[in-house]
Amino acid sequence: MAAPDLVVLGARILTMDPATPRAAAIALGAGRVQALGTDDEIAALAGPGTRVIDAGGRTVLPGFFEGHVHLGLGGAELTHLHIGHLKGAGPIGAALRAFADAHPGRPLLMAKGASYGSFGAPITRRDLDAIIPDRPVALMAADLHTVWANTAALAAAGLLHGAEMPHGHEVVLGPDGLATGELREFEAFAALIRLGGEERLNLGIATGEEPDPWPTAAERAADKALILGGLRHCAAHGITSLVNMDGNRYTLALLDEMRAEGTLLLRVKVPFHLKPHMPLAALDRATAMTAAFDDDWLSSGFVKMFMDGVIDSGTAFRLDDYPDQPGHRSEPLFPADRFREIAIEADRRGLQIAVHAIGDGAVRGTIDGFEAAVQANGPRDSRHRIEHIEMIDRADIPRLGALGITASLQPPHAPGAMDFPAQPTLDRIGPARWPDAYLWRTLAGAGAAIAFSSDWPVTDVSVLRGIAAALTRVPYDGAADERLDLAGTLRAYTAGGAWAAHRDHVTGTLRPGLAADLVMLGGDIEACAPAAIPGLGIALTVCGGKVVHEAAT
Repeated sequence: MAAPDLVVLGARILTMDPATPRAAAIALGAGRVQALGTDDEIAALAGPGTRVIDAGGRTVLPGFFEGHVHLGLGGAELTHLHIGHLKGAGPIGAALRAFADAHPGRPLLMAKGASYGSFGAPITRRDLDAIIPDRPVALMAADLHTVWANTAALAAAGLLHGAEMPHGHEVVLGPDGLATGELREFEAFAALIRLGGEERLNLGIATGEEPDPWPTAAERAADKALILGGLRHCAAHGITSLVNMDGNRYTLALLDEMRAEGTLLLRVKVPFHLKPHMPLAALDRATAMTAAFDDDWLSSGFVKMFMDGVIDSGTAFRLDDYPDQPGHRSEPLFPADRFREIAIEADRRGLQIAVHAIGDGAVRGTIDGFEAAVQANGPRDSRHRIEHIEMIDRADIPRLGALGITASLQPPHAPGAMDFPAQPTLDRIGPARWPDAYLWRTLAGAGAAIAFSSDWPVTDVSVLRGIAAALTRVPYDGAADERLDLAGTLRAYTAGGAWAAHRDHVTGTLRPGLAADLVMLGGDIEACAPAAIPGLGIALTVCGGKVVHEAAT
């Protein structure tokens, strides 16, 4: 065996490999894990060119596997105003005016992280006009499903008098026939994103289509710069692999160019986004993407779909009425028969399916479609997954494990657990349904595979903050304690995510032969109080044997 490129000694290594769960030292070479063992065993492997790092008792884990992010959107958001920590027209207005002064040439002033209760009442264009009347201004909800715009922005985007939208997407109109300023779901605010110059990176989530005409070299360079910013941001949080939960061929082409240029820092998986209006034959595009991109660094192999919206805007599809809107349950974006047809065909092609389903009606419809695929095609190692599962009917809980469905969950999403306030979400769910909301331990106990993630930029991508949220969440009144223990939480952010993405043959555990992907924390996580975990920080991130982040010493 050649001398390793890097060895880490004096560590508390949690490998996530049941056969060898712990080690004190690790050797990395040629992009792979070469060996694990004691300090003496690994130190003996080092050669003259080997870099030796003394961990000093700090925790080393497999590189975090971020199973649900929006990389391009996150990279773009790093350049926008962040208002998630602000409440009320006064503080938000002051921040917007300062941001406007600092960016006089921006065609759209975009603020991210708004909550549905930011102004204490439904936000209207008039509220934003009172802050900045003469430049286009927009606030995007933290969940990315709603935007509020001022009159100047609506007029510039051609939305002030409304616009025809696909099912489930809406330019909300007032009694005067003009837009109120609220834009629900991606296609409703796509014109605003275009106004801001980020429409190419938004296509993967808004329409699933390709840019036409194909972007110029300068346009691609601008998009790649935003993606690179996102990759660096993820690497700084210990992430070495991520699943980009929106996508098209253009996204993969950009990432492939970045690989050739030496800037693809992390491993990325990208789906084909199938929209409700697309014909079944559109799955040919998913098949072609899968064939063209299938290696350890860049892969596709799955279809992403949205079954509903979100709870706060009332677009999540429920089995019962919203308690504050009698008679309103919303609707699925895919009718049941249509979704079953798609699930059967995608599964027949060997594609994985990932479905955004937040309301319990959407979750049930998704499970029904996955079950139909098994009945039609027979069982296989599909690892189909449901993203979010913020509500679920009790009768559907055991069906996930029985059908091999992964529960792809986001600890920061639970209201009150991290940045999202408890209200208005819990009121919109209703106290009677709190025991059915944001289930983690219950799903795991019923046999569902669990993968944790952030959904960045919906929430902070910090895995350490996500771990703390997962471990410190307080049960809702009348609900069970849904926390996993530390070991289960760490597994869900590493090996669980890799397995859920069919990447467990590449990464997710530290064992000889697998990728040299690891993260070293700033201390011993097992000796740290849960609330203090974010303060540990990330000392080192290694992906494919290369150091992609190292904290200053």
